[in-house]
Amino acid sequence: MGAAPLGRRHAGPAALRRWAGRSRSCASTVGDLGDLGEQRAALLVVLDEAVAGQAATDLAVAACGEPGPVPVGLAEVLQRQAAHYARLADWLHALPADGDLAAVRDEALRLLSYHQWMLHQSANLAFAVHRAPSVEAARLTVHGLGAPADRLRAVRDTLRVAAPSTGPQAHD
Repeated sequence: MGAAPLGRRHAGPAALRRWAGRSRSCASTVGDLGDLGEQRAALLVVLDEAVAGQAATDLAVAACGEPGPVPVGLAEVLQRQAAHYARLADWLHALPADGDLAAVRDEALRLLSYHQWMLHQSANLAFAVHRAPSVEAARLTVHGLGAPADRLRAVRDTLRVAAPSTGPQAHD
């Protein structure tokens, strides 16, 4: 994942494009997003990016639960996906969200937290130092992100339907 994934997916408001290019100091420009339409567009850009990362995340989490040895390179993929979702969560935290958008942003944050939690817990099980039978049994129950991934897509899709068209949008 690149340092500024948001700008590639959506031609949103100028303030969002300026904000999206700043991975370290996004808070300096999010104040420009005072209009509800701009807030909705910014939230949609972050949700599009979160959904776009779900396929790789789901595969990595599911790989942790596969029988046999852990695939080479899996730890790196898990770390990269966890960092991706942490960055998106940081951006969501920094986004102003007025009215009903605050509830949407908060739900998105909870769902991104779940994605991060699943990545970390799956890694803990897959790379456990002590392979106790109970740990191995728990590892074999890991199959992917499940219903919370579906819910994140539904939140994004609902927001997209409610948002006026502001330019090309990413689709699954």
